[in-house]
Amino acid sequence: MPTKSTKVKVKAKVKGGLSKKQLSHLEKRLHEERSRVMKELGHYGESFNSSLQASDGDLSSYSFHMADQGTDAMEREKAFLFASQEGRYLWHVNEALRRLYGTPERFGKCEQCGEEIGFDRLDALPHARLCIKCKAKEEDGKRR
Repeated sequence: MPTKSTKVKVKAKVKGGLSKKQLSHLEKRLHEERSRVMKELGHYGESFNSSLQASDGDLSSYSFHMADQGTDAMEREKAFLFASQEGRYLWHVNEALRRLYGTPERFGKCEQCGEEIGFDRLDALPHARLCIKCKAKEEDGKRR
């Protein structure tokens, strides 16, 4: 059974406001996300490296019908867009890990207003760098 002193240690805050337990949870979540994205990018890499001939099972690398050519081009473009999106997400996850390791006391604080980002938001989006209010302002500015 834990004593009062061990309970205090678990609840001890790091200077940034998040407990060590919360920071380690967020670190684990970031590493899980990074692993998932790397696996996904590996899948895209394999599909990009496979030849057109191997992907559809034809003996010729040329489609016989224009509609097939259009479908093949659309599927390749869609795969490139998804891979690009995953690459951007990986960059954000890596930046969050750099912030976490470099300045753990600043991790979990909004980069614009300096207020605490809620743990629930960080748990859902561990790479978040803005609080909900600042993110809403940023998105409103992009819409105009």
